[in-house]
Amino acid sequence: MRDESFKSTPGKQQPVEQLLPLTALPSVDTEAGVVQAIKRSYWTDAAGYPLLPDEQPEGTVRDSLYDLIPLGPRELKLINSAPFLRLQQVKQLGFVYRVWPGATHSRYEHSLGCYHLAVRALRSLLMRGASGGLDGIAISSIQTLVVAALLHDIGHYPFSHTIEDLGFPIINHEKVGRSIIEKSEVATILERDYRLSPERVADFIDPPKSKSLPPDDELLSHLLSGALDIDKLDYLPRDARACNVPYGGVDVSRLLSALRIQRDLHGERCLVVTHKGISPLHSLLHARQEMFDNIYWHHTSRAFQAMLVRAVFDALSVQAISGEQLVGLTDAALLTLLASNEMPESSRMLAADLEMRRPYKVVLEISPAAGSLFRRLEALFWDAQRRRTIEQKIAAELSTMLETPVADYQVLIEIPRPEKWEMDVWIAFDHPPVGMKSLMKWVEVTGLQSDDLARYEQHQRRIRIVTPEPLRTAIRQQGQGALLSLLDQLI
Repeated sequence: MRDESFKSTPGKQQPVEQLLPLTALPSVDTEAGVVQAIKRSYWTDAAGYPLLPDEQPEGTVRDSLYDLIPLGPRELKLINSAPFLRLQQVKQLGFVYRVWPGATHSRYEHSLGCYHLAVRALRSLLMRGASGGLDGIAISSIQTLVVAALLHDIGHYPFSHTIEDLGFPIINHEKVGRSIIEKSEVATILERDYRLSPERVADFIDPPKSKSLPPDDELLSHLLSGALDIDKLDYLPRDARACNVPYGGVDVSRLLSALRIQRDLHGERCLVVTHKGISPLHSLLHARQEMFDNIYWHHTSRAFQAMLVRAVFDALSVQAISGEQLVGLTDAALLTLLASNEMPESSRMLAADLEMRRPYKVVLEISPAAGSLFRRLEALFWDAQRRRTIEQKIAAELSTMLETPVADYQVLIEIPRPEKWEMDVWIAFDHPPVGMKSLMKWVEVTGLQSDDLARYEQHQRRIRIVTPEPLRTAIRQQGQGALLSLLDQLI
């Protein structure tokens, strides 16, 4: 089948092969009957499969959020490939399960959820026809979004985003995903079964800086990554349910039904939400903030992450492990590797504490109100080597102060990653209230700016000094001022 622009409006002159289903249309005698038959048909992609896999599913997965997720034959091949199956052993929330035992869900489940929401979003747009729907969008772009949604996390390291905080030689998971998509058995499935270029799918997930995406790909890519994307629409409710907390609630169905494709004030196509999507979009913003405040930035989970980062960094520093070796590992495999005899003592001891749930404890917490000290500490997030050097110096000074040995890996500086809060969304009104226009930016409609969200996040962030429990007790006996003075001198 030719990859022509998608046309769905009944009555228009359209290529016959673009509207015919795989089975013959029912016999009809009237023009109205033909139109109804076309409406009941589905569109096929370049390989002759239904455009959206829920048209003729070959199998289903029962999911904790969506009940049944339909899968076509090609999707079943992808999720049964070795790179995708690995995601069953990579926890979505890293060490959060050490605090909330139910949070053992995996990147595998989240990837299936994103794929399902991509299909639902496309189905919602598909039903709009020429009125804010997919008319004019290339069929291959629609199919690329479906596949990219399924594969968007295939390059994740063990324990979610934690290891990526190290920076070089660790490359981000999107680039790891590109390598998997372009070079593994996944590439074969994409080329043979989908007739899609693996590079094009990878570009959807890891947009190249050296070239622009095809216009239709660029448009639909905002459904996968952006201010309003299916990634957040899945992980927030999924994480909240796994932790059994009353945060993360989003009216996903209403938000997806409010999606439209329209022209902006410059005549460029863009994704918009109707005024009916304002409230659920607002709840999405608050859900994300609440989940960060209560789950993602929880002090115990963050301490475990700091311990893992240091264990991996020390192993990399003595070349006991390479960045390439970390690619493709599962959570359990990484801890086993770090505990092996070939690793430095610090990596082995930290891995043992991680395995046996012995979290480091907070001995000092610094808020943005600390001013210069906070900013100096925050800068260490981007310099893992300097952070480690300062941690070692603090440990050495504490050994003298406390007159007891303090290992150089027993004092860690835990710094949350700075988050991006974007809200560049268009809101559309069929009948705008007096004083408003038919198409307006989110900030114009609600008065809420990205800076408002960023200021809240900045005030909520905490930088923590964490140590083993016995060491915390000894340090606190000296008084918080001693450690604070030491920090101020060394940073």
